[in-house]
Amino acid sequence: MNKMHTNRIERADLLRVENPARYVGGERGAVVKSEVLSQIQEAGRTDYVRFAYCFPDIYEIGMSNLALVILYHLLNEIPYVYCERAFSPWKDMDAIMRDRNIPLSSLETRTPLSEFDVVGFSLQYEMCYTNVLQMLDLSGIPFFSSDRKEDDPIVIAGGPVVYNAEPVADFFDMIVIGEAEDVLAEMMELIRDYKRSRNTVTPMSRRELLLLSAAVPGVYVPSLYDVTYREDGTVEAVRPTDPAAPERIGKRIVDNLDTAYFPTDPIVPHTRIVHDRSYLELFRGCGHGCRFCQAGFLYRPVRERSAETLIDQALALEKNTGYDELGMLSLSTGDYSGLKKLAEALVEPLGERHTSLSLPSLRVDSFSIGLMEKVSDTRKTGLTFAPEAGTQRLRDVINKGISEEDILSALELAFEGGWTRVKLYFMLGLPTETMEDVMGIAEMARKIERLYFDVTARTGQRKRKLEIIVSTSMFIPKPFTPFQWEKQDTREMLIEKQKALAERMRSRNIKYSWHDPDTSVWETVMSRGDRRLAPVLADGYRSGLFFDAWDDCFRLGQWLEVLAAHGLNLPFYSHRERGDDEVFPWDHIDPGVNKSYLLLERKRAYEGSVTPPCRPGCRACGASDFYTGVCHAAG
Repeated sequence: MNKMHTNRIERADLLRVENPARYVGGERGAVVKSEVLSQIQEAGRTDYVRFAYCFPDIYEIGMSNLALVILYHLLNEIPYVYCERAFSPWKDMDAIMRDRNIPLSSLETRTPLSEFDVVGFSLQYEMCYTNVLQMLDLSGIPFFSSDRKEDDPIVIAGGPVVYNAEPVADFFDMIVIGEAEDVLAEMMELIRDYKRSRNTVTPMSRRELLLLSAAVPGVYVPSLYDVTYREDGTVEAVRPTDPAAPERIGKRIVDNLDTAYFPTDPIVPHTRIVHDRSYLELFRGCGHGCRFCQAGFLYRPVRERSAETLIDQALALEKNTGYDELGMLSLSTGDYSGLKKLAEALVEPLGERHTSLSLPSLRVDSFSIGLMEKVSDTRKTGLTFAPEAGTQRLRDVINKGISEEDILSALELAFEGGWTRVKLYFMLGLPTETMEDVMGIAEMARKIERLYFDVTARTGQRKRKLEIIVSTSMFIPKPFTPFQWEKQDTREMLIEKQKALAERMRSRNIKYSWHDPDTSVWETVMSRGDRRLAPVLADGYRSGLFFDAWDDCFRLGQWLEVLAAHGLNLPFYSHRERGDDEVFPWDHIDPGVNKSYLLLERKRAYEGSVTPPCRPGCRACGASDFYTGVCHAAG
């Protein structure tokens, strides 16, 4: 007997799933243009663009992403654009939708994604790739761009990981390289022209749209490029197949953050999200040049918002959202040149409304106990630092630029100020790492423990529960960093280091947490992979593998079987050092930092040489060529 199917989520469905608020929409600040859209459609007009902003993870994670907040509202500021949101349904809702043939729809108007003109994905991390396929699958949109017809949505992507989008390039019609604020508006104009032409005697074809889009700076059209491989499996070349496509695609950046769009009346979710607060974006970029850090190179040069602009935004956010916490975002918050002025201007007015400031991403060498006293509340919430390596030798290799004395001096001030909870982030498997470096992490934690008790004895403070949380992640050689040529430790090597460290740090005051090595190994495959991985991802998804960013969903063994079925293997992508002259799958993308500079930084790493932070006017790496303003990098 055939089942009866409905095409929308019902109240009864919401009662069967975890956190129904993920699927209902209707939040304060959401933009719904359905009435205006209906009038336009009834008039037979086609001069509008419907854009589905898709985040390939659950609602609570997607709504914590500042890029979503900015671009959703920016697109809806364009009169002819109608932007709505969609997220990956968790597995309980996914099962219901498949059982009853319910298409994935937008939160704002319950419109199936297949009916939008553009379906745009925000790719923030490589482990979300199969969730892109989940969302396309639930929408009835073909996975591969080559399989889409003229009336299918244009599927685009952007985000930090698309600087090497090759593993998923065949899934997308267009990819935005760099910061999207300006380029998205240009793309919307092209797509509106494309729609308008459909009602003329000479309609623009989908391919003609792609060719025009390829001429827009910052837009990568993967179908216009051909990849060839050598006998050893490495890339021979990535070449354009049409004169309209550039040899290299340069990133787009926003020159002036003071005039850049920033919403101060954003969506306020009904449910608690991962980062449940409002945010200020202080600046973009980082001048420190940590050699493992992809973001530090991709987002160069440093560009700041003025303190005056941020103060106005902060007060508006507090008034419009009702959040009792305001976060300050950047890659290294303590380096913001106007931080003292900003904090002093906000502490009093926000304090009167019982709203606190949070300062993440502090470097220990920029730590200021006076500043922390100003912004902290009476609860003395924990402090977070990222030494990254346990010995000075290895910190110099990675160009961290801080000493053990910096770390201990900062924490001594913190303990004197009453803080008793410290979280320290480290990385295992860094280039040149030895077991002595690994054990240095434990030694540092022990020194911090002894320091606390020395401070309480010297000052006569009442001893309170000390909590030192040591967290280790795994080194992943990322594209466009000085370490992109390096190999990753094997899974067995990483586990051995974790076990040795856990044994050395046994203490009632020290807690050790570590990142799953299985996901780190697979993330390396995705981050430095090539186009041969797209069929691997498609087959893996069809076998039930998605939500890979979630440890309880990830299955490395199954992925390795799928990889082998396509004649590929893990060591080729993860555990192989690259030669200086090897062609990378991402070499046709231009991030603004010269490859010769990255090679020089790699050489300095092996010499143990420290490169000073970027300074205004420096042109050493090439990033300033993408910028017309004055770089405000840390000096």
